[in-house]
Order: sequence, then structure tokens, then C-alpha cells
Amino acid sequence: MAPQNAPRIVDEAMRTTTGTAPGELFQQGIQAVEELMYAVVETDVSILTEASRHILKAGGKRVRPRMVLLSYIALGGTDIDYVVPAAAAIELVHTASVVHDDINDHGVLRRGRPSINSIWGRTFALLTGDFLFTKVYELMAPYKDLNIDLAEATIALVEGETLQASAVKEGKFSRQIYHDIISRKTAALFRSGAVIGAKLAGASAKEIDALADYGFKIGLAFQIIDDILDLVADAETLGKTAGIDLEQGKGFAVHATAAPTANANGAGSNIVDSGDPMLVIKQKLLQGDAIPEARQQAKVLASQAVDSIDLLPASFEKDELVKLAHLVVDRDH
Repeated sequence: MAPQNAPRIVDEAMRTTTGTAPGELFQQGIQAVEELMYAVVETDVSILTEASRHILKAGGKRVRPRMVLLSYIALGGTDIDYVVPAAAAIELVHTASVVHDDINDHGVLRRGRPSINSIWGRTFALLTGDFLFTKVYELMAPYKDLNIDLAEATIALVEGETLQASAVKEGKFSRQIYHDIISRKTAALFRSGAVIGAKLAGASAKEIDALADYGFKIGLAFQIIDDILDLVADAETLGKTAGIDLEQGKGFAVHATAAPTANANGAGSNIVDSGDPMLVIKQKLLQGDAIPEARQQAKVLASQAVDSIDLLPASFEKDELVKLAHLVVDRDH
């Protein structure tokens, strides 16, 4: 049964809970998530609707809601109406965060389209991001304690972004700091998606822990690859403003190339050559082994994530979770 007051998403004539072809329930869920996100941003303050739909129309990989739906169905969930609002909410958290990221980073391209702040300006972009975040509250209201899972993830997201900004400002960037940042700003939300899907399916504690580990490691791998692509892909391929992390001294681009230089005590410290960071760091990375090593690290994490869900029964959805792990690392945008 769907949570009280949850919107009816899938027409009864479309939905069957028995005799459904493999993948059909999942595809219905993905379509329903998309429709719900468009519906929930409807408001008589037209600029909020227009700006919200602008970023939603740009699409995206929708990895997070896919993870929610696949986890739910793989563990026996069959009521799409029950899970879709939560899946949509998690994607809106991510969407709101990238709107705010583009303000902070002065990004002018997102998902292959002009960013919200490049069209409507920073003030309306900020308000649109806030609007999307508040719509998450509306979607998650019926889910009671599951709001704690999502709240912990969104707190971690903000903490991660703050740690990143602090590391850049203070000129301190190390492997440990990098791992802490991506664990919070990216992996925590992936983890919450997998956990929420599992909990909505009534999974056991062991199954929930397995999906938590899967989601967390997929999130780490996803961000490592994302940071590599920010370095090596052009804006057209990447679908967002490329090279921002390099220019601003954050992300894998800096973490991987930080060269030990002697400080006053003769000890090594991670300081990147200041001159032209876009050229200096990129040339340095392309000449070294940092990128292959990071790709290998992401692949190991994806493989470990797949191992985590070994206990799931065989199903179309389990196979899709495995494919999702490989998709995260084998992509060019």
C-alpha cells in the first residue's frame, strides 16, 4: 500500500503485479518518476516552473532513482505507487544540488544545455535550487522515518561541498581529504537511494546493509569518474562546463596531481603549481599515471559493489544493478 497522501502515479490499467514481463515494472517506474518530477514543480510563480523544467528537460542519467527502483523491485517490491515519490525526491535532491553547484562554479552549461544561472541569473538560480529542495520535503512527507535516511544524506552532501570549498580556500588537498569529500557529497546520496528502496520493499537488516554498501561504493566510483571526465572531456561530450574543478583547485584533478613540495621545515605538502592551472595540471596528469590509476580504483569499487549484492535472488533487477555498476565507470559523460 502506498503511503497516506502519496500521489497515484501509474494508471491501474497499466500496472500488473503478477505475470509482468521482466523489466516492465521498472520501466513503468522510471516513466512515472519523470512524470512526477514535472508535475511536482508546477506553481503559479511561472519562473520557478520554467527554470525547474528547464533543468529537468535536460535529462541526465537518472542513476539515483534507478537505484531506488531496482533495489525495491529486486527485493520483492511490486507497488510502483509506493516507491516512485521517494525515487523522484532523491533525484530532485541531486538536481537542486547541481543548480547550486553551477552558481558556485559559474558554470554556464549543464547536461548539454545552458545552466539556469546563465539564463535567469544567479538569484533566480539560487531560488530555483531552493524550490527543488523544498519539493523534496513534499514528496517525502508520507514516508516518516525514511526522511531520516534522506536527511542524513543531504546533510552529508552539504558537509562535503563545504569541506571541498574549505580545502580549496586553505590550499589543503590530500587523498584522505578527497575521499572524505566524495564520501559525503556524492556517495551518501547514492547510499540513501539504495537503502530507501530496500526498506520500502521490507528487506531484512542484512539485505539493507548489502544495498547500503552497494550504493556507497557506486557513489564513490561515480564521483571519481566524474572528476576524471572533468579533466579529459570537452564541454560538448561532458554536457557541462568542463575544467571547472581544475580552474578552481578542487576535485580529482587537483587531488591526483598535488605535487609534494618542500615547506619551511623541509616536509612535503600538497601544493599545485599556480600559473595556469588548466594547462599545467592537465599536462601533468596526461603525462603521468594518475588517470589510469583512478580509473582502476573506480573499477575496483564497482566490482566490490557488485559483490555486495551477491545475496540478492536472481532477477532482471539484480542484473540491472550489476549493469548500473559497470555503466558508472564505463562512460564518457
